[in-house]
Amino acid sequence: MPEYGDGDAISHAERVADLDARAEVIRRDMGGASKVRAMAAEGDRTVRQHIDDFCDDGTFRELGTFSRSIRPEMRDITPGDGKIGGHGNVDGRPVAVFGDDITVLRGSSSIIGTRKEERLYERALAMGIPIVHFGETGGGRIPDLMGSEGISEPGGMFDMARRRHRVPMATMICGQSFGGSSFVSALSDYVVMVRGSCLAVTSPKVFEIATGEVISFEDVGGVDVHARITGQIDFGVDTDEEAYTAIRRWLSFMPSNAWEPAPRAEPRGIDGADPELAAMVPARRTRGYDMRRVVGRICDPESVFELQPGYARNVVCALARLDGYAVGVIANNPMFQAGTLDPQACHKIIRMATVCDSFNIPMVFLVDVPGFMVGKRVEHDLMLHWGMRMMHALQNASTPTLTVCLRKAFGLAWQAMNGSRMPSHGVYCWPGAEIGFMDPEVGVNVAFGSKLSRITDPDERETERLRLVAEVAEATNPYEAAGTMRIDEMIDPADTRKVLIDDLRMLANRPVPPPEQRALSYWPSC
Repeated sequence: MPEYGDGDAISHAERVADLDARAEVIRRDMGGASKVRAMAAEGDRTVRQHIDDFCDDGTFRELGTFSRSIRPEMRDITPGDGKIGGHGNVDGRPVAVFGDDITVLRGSSSIIGTRKEERLYERALAMGIPIVHFGETGGGRIPDLMGSEGISEPGGMFDMARRRHRVPMATMICGQSFGGSSFVSALSDYVVMVRGSCLAVTSPKVFEIATGEVISFEDVGGVDVHARITGQIDFGVDTDEEAYTAIRRWLSFMPSNAWEPAPRAEPRGIDGADPELAAMVPARRTRGYDMRRVVGRICDPESVFELQPGYARNVVCALARLDGYAVGVIANNPMFQAGTLDPQACHKIIRMATVCDSFNIPMVFLVDVPGFMVGKRVEHDLMLHWGMRMMHALQNASTPTLTVCLRKAFGLAWQAMNGSRMPSHGVYCWPGAEIGFMDPEVGVNVAFGSKLSRITDPDERETERLRLVAEVAEATNPYEAAGTMRIDEMIDPADTRKVLIDDLRMLANRPVPPPEQRALSYWPSC
């Protein structure tokens, strides 16, 4: 390397050559050339490879290349200090990217590494561009964080907790993720996890030392745990490439920031009536069907991008397009638990509503709900809390919402699915749908069970039961609510797509409230 004692003895070209050489060594060898080779031999990507493969070719520009540990004795072994980041393009749009470099002390969170993440976060907010995070950290670094000064310093990372969804943020969990990267994922709007990785607050090794509990990485925080049980991820995939594709697709629905409209795609699909739509929904209220097929039929072809498909399958939450407009779709799915609302379903809907409201993406509700789930389990799982929290969220949403009742809506679940007296910009109903306090069959058993039990003749008892069911069912006729303007219009099922598109075109002209006036932008998306 050139000597810097005499400024006149070193040319500008030599200084630049020195700069390039220093950067080349850091970017090539990272935390050690042998570690990089070992990862390649195992078929694993370094964080720089993740970033390069995710971003458009040749667009990544690094920041903080020459950062290193704040501890003098560790400066030579901590290039980048375990965090790599900068800016690049995704499908031609700028993004901020950062992630954990496991070749440097397992990508552990430290003072300088955390400062780098904070700096990139600040720049993303100032520039109004999305953030993509690649999570694989081994946790907090010791001894950096052992003292009061050290543990206090990385607390700045939690500035992300008050970001108010000003820019979209996605996380890809690509390895064992504990501590900092797990926290960032929980603060993100979209999380993809690669099979074989682990997402948890603390490593199972720490569990064993602290409590004696022995548990595998997969059981504590594997893909199936989070995709099906906790709902802490939106999508589990088998390969890195699938994860990149999922995040790119999610970003395609998002504006770059909360001040911009979501990008509109080329309109595709049926312009007029769709007479085949009604046949996809069985007339009999107790027959199951897959609502995902109905969603796919109403939305633009091949535009539906389902979120959390393995979690709370009794509701479908998806980003999609109608006439090219980005929309969030929330729909009951009678194929699973009859489409009831349980605590997990409410949690899933709240997450969807928070992201849509934050980025001014209209929501479309497709309703076929028999009510809230009942029983000891859901009561102990905070059914009351999650049901009312969902109502709270939808009542405070500022983004446009449209609601169509396809077949039935019983009890408070009608309002919870953005029905009558909720702040929907359009409430529509198919003829033949039923709206009432509860399923007529159940209602008769509850209200008239004791009366019917006193009828000794079985045939007479069944005749009376059927009469009462028919009487109660007549009261669920949606024309009654339409007659008092609690439903805006009864519509032909074939016109569902057309009605929704007409409303979206008109709603595109509405004054959009600034981000600070969107109540759900202050809500967490986890």
